[in-house]
Amino acid sequence: MKASYIYLAVFAYFLLGTIVALYAKRNMVRGVSDFFIANRTISGFVAALTYSATTYSAFMLVGLAGLTYIGGVGAWGFELIYLSGLVLVAFFGPRFWLAGKKYNYITPSEMLGDRYQSKGLQIVTAVSSIIFLIPYSAVQLIGIGTLMNGMSGGAIPFMAGLLIATFVAIIWAYMGGMRAVAWTDSLQALIMIIVSSISVLFVVYGAFGGFGGLFESLEAKYPEWLAVPGPGYFNQAAFVALALPWFFFSLSNPQVSQRLFIPRSLGAMRTMVMGFMVFGFIYTFISIIWGFSARLLLPDLASGDLATPSLLALNIIPTSISLLVMVGITAAAISTINSIILTLSSMVSQDILKTMNPVIEESRLFSLGRFFVPLFALVTFLFASLKLGLIAILSVASSAGLLVIVPAIIGAFFWKRGTAAGAITSIVIGGIAAFWFQFGGVKPLGWGPGVWSGIISTALFVIVSLLTTPPGEKAEAFMAYVNGALKENNAI
Repeated sequence: MKASYIYLAVFAYFLLGTIVALYAKRNMVRGVSDFFIANRTISGFVAALTYSATTYSAFMLVGLAGLTYIGGVGAWGFELIYLSGLVLVAFFGPRFWLAGKKYNYITPSEMLGDRYQSKGLQIVTAVSSIIFLIPYSAVQLIGIGTLMNGMSGGAIPFMAGLLIATFVAIIWAYMGGMRAVAWTDSLQALIMIIVSSISVLFVVYGAFGGFGGLFESLEAKYPEWLAVPGPGYFNQAAFVALALPWFFFSLSNPQVSQRLFIPRSLGAMRTMVMGFMVFGFIYTFISIIWGFSARLLLPDLASGDLATPSLLALNIIPTSISLLVMVGITAAAISTINSIILTLSSMVSQDILKTMNPVIEESRLFSLGRFFVPLFALVTFLFASLKLGLIAILSVASSAGLLVIVPAIIGAFFWKRGTAAGAITSIVIGGIAAFWFQFGGVKPLGWGPGVWSGIISTALFVIVSLLTTPPGEKAEAFMAYVNGALKENNAI
């Protein structure tokens, strides 16, 4: 495909998104709460779309399709584990929202720091999130660079794709904070779901005569791709290590859990959860079909990450549709980058700078928070330029590292005996273990970091908490308020 077509499509997408961001910015107040969580005023429909766009990124049509290409139907089961994790959003979402509204929390780290009465825990949680979210945000840039390079036959350099995506992410996030990100996310989510649905129909019916023909061809040529454990990539240990962090993704990833603060009411949160469930199921199915189609039509690719760009380069898909799919994937990735750099910036300003200097003026904090938006985007760009590993594997590696925060979150709402010392120990040592296991290739008993980071952090949280003194008064007040408010709102 001509590089000029791709550049024009991206420019049109950027122009439309900028108009939406400017529209959303109209009512923005120059304050930390408004910039980072839109003053908790987002409607259920917009919340559902921004939650969907933030969660489903380049990982899906590039990463998950690539996993399907090399691992077969196991990728479907792996991603459905994440969807089943929606029970956590339904269960913890109202609790996050009520606590955030009562105590004016901006970030999940701030909530943990206050609940356990520890500024140290607040800073440790923020730093841990920054360390493990940078690779995940870099994955989105890698997806865009790989896609544009592959679709253009190498005419668009990989680095050019990174630069374009970084520029767009900075402009939209810096321009209007959460309001701009939520509205551009809504636009991007609609683009994602509509164009991906159209494109998969072109592929399935154009190449195989329908879904029946697709699965008949798979059964004839690649029957192991439809069987469990599949062609060899997904054994039991690999599946569990990948899937476990994914199940807790909605709690462990702060750019997602921070979204639990933004709905304007509990009713809006219910709409958000239901909308995301529908969106997620459809988008997952499309990504899996995309990977299966690539396996049949392009069986000799060097990497699973090349499945989507190579498929889009085939003549079976009209150029206009391929361009729309490219824009859809770009939209998915940029929405996630926007959310991550905004969340990380809020953590620096609210969890680190404000904690270290409680008397800092809000106007100063607001300016510093905005300053870190382009800074984190630049760091993400530099990390992405290293182009490390499979997109799917880097995504799950980040989730394995963030999994260590989950015990402290669960304990905040359900275990009065939990302590700050237990939470800090579990996050620090669990995070080090996750990093070592992932990048050192260490797999005790054959289990990957996604399993061991959860086991180690949970054990440390419980053991150290039992040996130290909990913040009894705050724990009582926090849990009593949340439980009482849930009963009052019939949300328990």
